[in-house]
Amino acid sequence: MFHLQNTKPFMLSLTKIIPHIYSIILFISTYNPSLVEPCHPIDKEALLDFKHRIKHDPTNLLSTWLPDTDCCATWHGVYCDPMHGRVVKLSFHDPDDFKYPNHIYLSGTLSPFLGNLTFLEQLDLSTCKELSGAIPTQLGKLSHLTTLFLYNNKLNGSIPISIGYVNTLQQLDLSSNTLSGTIPDSIFHSFTSLTYLILSNNEFSGPIPSSIVNMRSLTYLDLGENKFSGNIPKNIGKLESLYFISLYNNQISGNIPNSIGKLSQLQYLRMYNNGLNGPIPSTIGQLISLRDLELNNNSLTGILPDSIGNLLNITQIFLQDNMLTGYIPSSLGNLTTLSYLYLQNNQFIGPLPPQLCQMNLQYLDLSNNPFSLGNIPDWLSNCSLLSLNLAKTGINGYLPKWLSSSNIDHLDLSNNEIEGKLPKWIGNMTNLNHLNISNNKFYSTIPNEFKNLSLLMTLDLHSNNFTGSLESIFDKITYETLGWYDFLDVSSNMFTGPIDMNIGNKPAIQFITSLILSNNPLGGNIPKSLANLVQFQDLELEGNKLSGPIPKEIGSNKELSSIKLSRNYLTGSIPRKVLNLEGLQEFDVSYNMLSGEIPSHKGDFPVSSFLGNPGLCGNPLPLCKH
Repeated sequence: MFHLQNTKPFMLSLTKIIPHIYSIILFISTYNPSLVEPCHPIDKEALLDFKHRIKHDPTNLLSTWLPDTDCCATWHGVYCDPMHGRVVKLSFHDPDDFKYPNHIYLSGTLSPFLGNLTFLEQLDLSTCKELSGAIPTQLGKLSHLTTLFLYNNKLNGSIPISIGYVNTLQQLDLSSNTLSGTIPDSIFHSFTSLTYLILSNNEFSGPIPSSIVNMRSLTYLDLGENKFSGNIPKNIGKLESLYFISLYNNQISGNIPNSIGKLSQLQYLRMYNNGLNGPIPSTIGQLISLRDLELNNNSLTGILPDSIGNLLNITQIFLQDNMLTGYIPSSLGNLTTLSYLYLQNNQFIGPLPPQLCQMNLQYLDLSNNPFSLGNIPDWLSNCSLLSLNLAKTGINGYLPKWLSSSNIDHLDLSNNEIEGKLPKWIGNMTNLNHLNISNNKFYSTIPNEFKNLSLLMTLDLHSNNFTGSLESIFDKITYETLGWYDFLDVSSNMFTGPIDMNIGNKPAIQFITSLILSNNPLGGNIPKSLANLVQFQDLELEGNKLSGPIPKEIGSNKELSSIKLSRNYLTGSIPRKVLNLEGLQEFDVSYNMLSGEIPSHKGDFPVSSFLGNPGLCGNPLPLCKH
């Protein structure tokens, strides 16, 4: 006898095997299409109309879509339910299918007939790149649709209100198009199953609909890179399943709601580049799962709440470019997983809490805050820093020797009052790839040990009192493909001597883009070897004591966009090839001893670029007198 109490185990077993039965049927249908229903004529008509509206298909995605074939059997990207022959999925993204090209490209518009695929569950036409026009309102008829991916195309217009009728939607991604307009509040009312909403990188405007808080299943929300305005919905804390929220690069204003503290599952909070104001709510300390906090580039005021020390899973804090005040709380020392702390361009005051080195901090930027630090704190030597930025923080005194044994690769101490000689131990900082000690009071020569900085790529020493030769800088060793200068600025110092005529052949210089040597008593000629610098974009040799001609060889530097040679003793004529460099935007040879007619040129250079050369004539100066 069959007893009712035995039905539960049976039903559980049946539930487990049904998906496998479906997979077996689908597998068999792939090799024996006669066992399943053929493509439904309504679906075929809809798909053929979609193909008809595609004007360009260079990757042949639709080459198998032929009217006399079965769309369920041979059409690329079309998936049918074998039980009833209706299309349930349209997608060109299946990494397990060798038939699909890696680079998808379709140009055309979306067919309103897609709304007739009434059994469709997944519609993925993302990254087709050139699908344009409006999203058809008929998509609102797809009552079984769970996934709608149309991202990375050129769709425009607004989101049709009819999309709100698809209450089965679980994933909606319309990002990276040119969609615009406001989003009606009614759209989000029925999306009770939606877990994934991405509308980023469009042109949506107006307020964030308050109905968004009704989507209680939402785990991922990205509205970044739009023109949304107004306030963050006050009840955003109702979205308790959220683990990712991104509202960056909009025009959102007002306060961060206190209710945000209820998002206990939240791991990523990105609201940078908006107009948010007011204080950071203390409830932010309740986001115990948070890993990434990005509130930079807003107008936030007030202090950094002590409760931030409760974010025990945090790895990144970006609060730069606000108007935050007060002391940096010592509770940050609790954040043992924190690697990035960016607080620059605020109004924080000192002293700094030594507890900062209780963390696993690797990237610290406190620049442009009125800390009045005095000496660089010695306890920073206990941190495991890779990047240290203390520009314009009121530092004086000397460079601390503990830097010589650090692993720092990015050091910025610019715009302070640091004095003394550049120590020989600077050569021990062999991890350095970026060094900026500009606008301080250094007064020595560059020690020979500087050559050991084999990974250094960016060097800024401008506005100090360095003296002597540039040899140790130019002759720096490199490490295989690393250590080639990209940017070099030693302007406004007291460096002397001629510029090495072989500079363009030195390994450390060969891939430089910006070379700035202005306002030094450097003599001699401009080296012809500069023509060998294949990525050269910016040459600044103003206010030196250079003489001789402008080398015509520089005209072969096709990437040059800026040449500034004013206030020297240059003679001869202006080389035609140099003045007609295709990308040249800035050219200044004023106040030299140049002569002759200015060559005809396409660039729009002002008169001031040529003044102070009594022997020069021709456009834009007065005409030459022959």
